Amino acid sequence: MKIAIFGVGAMGSIYAGLFAEAGHEVYAVDIWQDHVDAINHGGLRVEGASGDRVVAGIRATANGAEVGECDLYVLATKASGVGPAAETIAPLMGPESIVLTIQNGLGAGERIARFMSTECVLLGVADGFGASMKAPGHVHHNAMNLIRLGEMNGGMSQRLERITRVWQDAGFNAQAFEDIEELIWGKYICNVSFSGPCTVFDKTLGELMSDRVTWEIAKGCAREVYQLAKAKNISIAYDDPIEYISAFGNRMPDARPSMLLDHHAGRASEIDAINGRVVELGRELGIPTPYNEVLTAVIRQREAGF
Repeated sequence: MKIAIFGVGAMGSIYAGLFAEAGHEVYAVDIWQDHVDAINHGGLRVEGASGDRVVAGIRATANGAEVGECDLYVLATKASGVGPAAETIAPLMGPESIVLTIQNGLGAGERIARFMSTECVLLGVADGFGASMKAPGHVHHNAMNLIRLGEMNGGMSQRLERITRVWQDAGFNAQAFEDIEELIWGKYICNVSFSGPCTVFDKTLGELMSDRVTWEIAKGCAREVYQLAKAKNISIAYDDPIEYISAFGNRMPDARPSMLLDHHAGRASEIDAINGRVVELGRELGIPTPYNEVLTAVIRQREAGF
């Protein structure tokens, strides 16, 4: 299968490495030129949960148009990169091409829909999947739990099952789901509850939870998301949002959300797709979201100075 990964940061690099190792023709698209050059000249070193080796044969480029028609396009960019990637991909696609987008937060499908029909779009959720860049051409694979895949418009399909097998055969624990929206919101409530608060207060998940004041703020964020999900008639698998996010945080107390890591590096984050999206939805639905509104304002103000 010919596969293009758009956005080969930490997680995208893991996708590219394992797919190439499984024998697929893999293209890696990223604006980080040093990373692109390192992959082309010396291969991609992948270490950690799935072993330590150098994967050869990946074709890396900063120009997405160079990948041409592919069987599968995987969007592993930050939320802000989804629209530009979809715009690049749209004229390249063949009649059987599939686009799979895996991001934090909400709205990726809607961003893609500006440039193509969503009939060809799958949504993914990476659960307990950690990775970090060590250097250009070198990624560390921290952990891998489950890649959840589903049709953007719901239901099961032969192509969904086929793409799920492609992930499984490449060494990923992957599973197809009929209602991916439920799973996206399940992860989203955790993103919202920890990303904004951990970033504002510069804490790990465990540190945030052990501080009475910051934990109350995180719980306030969770309750706001829960109200939105109920108002939108989203099917969710839990009745107590606080119990749900507590279990999530207790599984990885030393973790730092990607939003916090972005701020440590002086980079703009995915605030618009995470806590900022709560504020937007709250206004659309007439539901107050004061916790997320304040956190979003603080984070945007900080990022204005980056």
